[in-house]
Amino acid sequence: MATMTHETNTEIQDRAILVSLVTDEVKRTGIDPEYSLQELVQLAETAGVEVLDVLRQNKETPDSKWFIGKGKVEELRMAADGLGANTAIFDQELSGAQVRNLEEALDLKIIDRTQLILDIFAGRAKTREGIIQVELAQLSYLLPRLSGHGKNLSRLGGGIGTRGPGESKLETDRRHIRDRIGELKRQLDEVVKTRSLHHERRRKSGVVQVALVGYTNAGKSTLLKQLTDADVYIENQLFATLDPTSRLLELPGGKSVVLTDTVGFIQNLPHDLVASFRATLEEVNEANLVLHVVDASSPMREDQIEVVESILEDLGAAEKPQIVLFNKSDLCRPEQLEMLPGGPGFMKVSAFNSEDLARIADTIQNELAGDTLSFRIPSSRGDLTSLLYRVGDVLDQSFEENDILYSVRVNKDDYEKWGYLLTDFVDQAGRD
Repeated sequence: MATMTHETNTEIQDRAILVSLVTDEVKRTGIDPEYSLQELVQLAETAGVEVLDVLRQNKETPDSKWFIGKGKVEELRMAADGLGANTAIFDQELSGAQVRNLEEALDLKIIDRTQLILDIFAGRAKTREGIIQVELAQLSYLLPRLSGHGKNLSRLGGGIGTRGPGESKLETDRRHIRDRIGELKRQLDEVVKTRSLHHERRRKSGVVQVALVGYTNAGKSTLLKQLTDADVYIENQLFATLDPTSRLLELPGGKSVVLTDTVGFIQNLPHDLVASFRATLEEVNEANLVLHVVDASSPMREDQIEVVESILEDLGAAEKPQIVLFNKSDLCRPEQLEMLPGGPGFMKVSAFNSEDLARIADTIQNELAGDTLSFRIPSSRGDLTSLLYRVGDVLDQSFEENDILYSVRVNKDDYEKWGYLLTDFVDQAGRD
């Protein structure tokens, strides 16, 4: 399949008017339409679009032909003519027929929120797996809409909506697209098998995994960089990083864990994208601990938390041990910080505060650690000493006649694997 080149994509700048329809159904979902629209502006700018204006309409139900009302279509046409817009971006998902009708009435490129997000992902995917996942999501989105996207696909100049899969067969050859989807799924299955082997190898070698999750732009990549000195791309924009990045984090006790930064979440994350990225997102399921990073300074903080928790629920990772990191505390007013939950499982931090970073590392270590146990090891059993260091952190040791007494803060997972070899040597009298 042909692929659009970056040279073509930059020939014509997308100059867009954004459109939001607030229906009774939207109101029932509890989604704040104004916040969603602000997010759409950020998404458009992330995709390199110049945003010229925003149009809003309240309507009980979407118009089956135009999505928005006929009068609003005329208002949009006049606004586009007056401002010189060549694109209209809708904050909701459109059907193929609605796209076709709007294109014919307006002579504009018509893009919806889903296609915009997919386009951003297409520009950000760098690994083979990421590229496969994005193309699969784009084709799965496009297949039922082929009749509505003819004009988009044939427009010269590229821009949003043309990155990723090429144009050559998309208008006419549904069978070609279905075959390509099948091939991509087969390739993805191979990636999943390889990933499963890596996970199994990690489990057998006792590697402990910690996953960073959170709403896009909450500061996950910055935390990964600051905690591990990782060389990762950081930018104040949505979906600055796409492919998961793993780095070793050394804990205060000397042990290391694998810290993984996952793709950021967003409300109305396209279904096709979640389905295609399930293998990547399920890195979270392999984690021993989840760090949920929240932008404490965001006015939509509670909504963003709900979105992340909902996606974790969908992934089957909601019951994982979790610490909520209220990041960007340095950008909050004192009264904002006071409103945040406290106590076990919650931390108010700044990725740029070294004391906070040290507290995070301590908290990870304590969360992963189990009970502190005392062991009485005969001095003749030196072979067990290395095992003690393998199952946890040795806090203290002392000598009593022919025995060595150890105080060990055991790691839950390691002790489950190896603890049975030490059962006979647990000193019940000294157990904490």
